[in-house]
Amino acid sequence: MKDVKNERFITMGELLLRLSPPNYEKIRTTDEFKVTYGGAEANVAASLSNLGVDSSYFTIVPDSPIGKAAIRYLRSFDVHCSPCLYSDKGRMGIYFLEEGFGVRSSRVTYDRENSAFSLFDFSTIDFKEKLKGYTWLHLSGITPPLSKNCRDLIFYALKAAKELGLTVSFDCNFRSALWEWQEARDCITEYLPYVDVLFGIEPINLLDENGKDLKDGLSMNPTYKEQDRIFRELYKRYKFKAIGRHIRYVHSGSENSLKAFIWYNGETYESRTFRFNILDRVGGGDAFASGMIYAIMRDMKPDDIANFAVASSVIKHTIHGDFNLNDNEESIQTIVNQEFEIKR
Repeated sequence: MKDVKNERFITMGELLLRLSPPNYEKIRTTDEFKVTYGGAEANVAASLSNLGVDSSYFTIVPDSPIGKAAIRYLRSFDVHCSPCLYSDKGRMGIYFLEEGFGVRSSRVTYDRENSAFSLFDFSTIDFKEKLKGYTWLHLSGITPPLSKNCRDLIFYALKAAKELGLTVSFDCNFRSALWEWQEARDCITEYLPYVDVLFGIEPINLLDENGKDLKDGLSMNPTYKEQDRIFRELYKRYKFKAIGRHIRYVHSGSENSLKAFIWYNGETYESRTFRFNILDRVGGGDAFASGMIYAIMRDMKPDDIANFAVASSVIKHTIHGDFNLNDNEESIQTIVNQEFEIKR
């Protein structure tokens, strides 16, 4: 397999302050919050950094003690933050997390309006200069609904990355609290011609000759044949190098199963199904994305890419906070191989 030492990864998005009551309490009854930081793109950067990939992050935070603490937190996980900027306009974006337990689901409440990131004028940045020297750019669908400026940011970065020859990955990452379904489909579909590796199949327009979306009515638990049909249609239109989609089975608020379908080298592959208990679900999708990116960088076999990506997500569910803090590839391969003995 290839070594990742020649890869230089960068991602862009909003870094958030996360506040959650301890011990699975509800917000309405707690008198204290646990403080950490995260965000879809930052989660991917931290996960890859822990796997030995040279990883950088670009964001805008307020020029305040909170903004500086957020950047310091990310740096503590060996993520390069030199591309980040401080702004005297706007505030720190926040999200509140109530962690689910048993039959009670987790719940996220956003407080992101007028954040420094969403207010920033990204037209002032030379993105070709910002991306120079990198090999891989990762973006997500959480960024464009935050503001018109943020929608522009995605296009600026995508176009610059394509001119420079970077591999570009994009995680669709729909959040109903941020925008409407069809608005999201229309927007993200415009980005797809610039994307090499796609995570998720929604929200995207995939229309037939009659204007009907081919994905409408697709089961949340598709068969191999159903998923293969959608992957082939997406490839036919956009020639993606890879597509990844994980499938979640919810047994309770604290017990789930995961598997994945991936498209790679012109074929659809299905992973094993992993069943597990949940300590912290936030960041599970980002761990899947980082696992798949890493496996592609390592040039693993397609079956191994699918299983490694799912196992990365599974192990994240056992770790508090947004980040998937694995020491090395072996810790994830242990899950793939179902080895749970103590390593001595």
